[in-house]
Amino acid sequence: MSDERAPLPSAMAELAEDFHALGPQDRLQLLLELSDELPALPERYAGHLEAMEQVHECQSPLFLAVETDPESVHVFFDAPRESPTTRGFAGILHTGLNGLTPAEVLAVPDDAPYRFGLAEAVSPLRLRGMVAMLSRIKRQVRAQTAD
Repeated sequence: MSDERAPLPSAMAELAEDFHALGPQDRLQLLLELSDELPALPERYAGHLEAMEQVHECQSPLFLAVETDPESVHVFFDAPRESPTTRGFAGILHTGLNGLTPAEVLAVPDDAPYRFGLAEAVSPLRLRGMVAMLSRIKRQVRAQTAD
C-alpha cells in the first residue's frame, strides 16, 4: 500500500521519520529537544512582539514572523521557555520550513502537523496550535509574494 499524500519537504520528512522511529514517550523527549534548539529572535524582533503575529490558537503565548525573498522564507518564533510543547512545535516548523523557497512553503500539506505521530503523545487541542502556526506562515508567505 502506498502513501499517496502530498510529500513533506525533505527536512520535515526527516523529522517525521525520526518521530515515527520512537515510541510516544520518546517522541515527547524529541519534541522537548527541539524546543531547546529553537533559535533566539534576531534583534529586530527581540522585545518587539508588536512586530510579530500572535497565534491565538496556541495554548501558550506564541508569536511568529515571516520574511520572504524570491529564493527563501525565514520564520521566527517567540514562545516562553516554560511552554516546551509549543516551543517544540515551533522548532519542528523552523527546522522544516526555514530556508525553503516561497513555493516550497506554500506546497507543504496542511496536514503536515499530524504526520509526526504526536497525536499519541499530546492532545488534539495542542496539535491545532501547530496547524494554526503553519496556516499563518503560509498566509504571510502568500501576502508577501503576491504581485
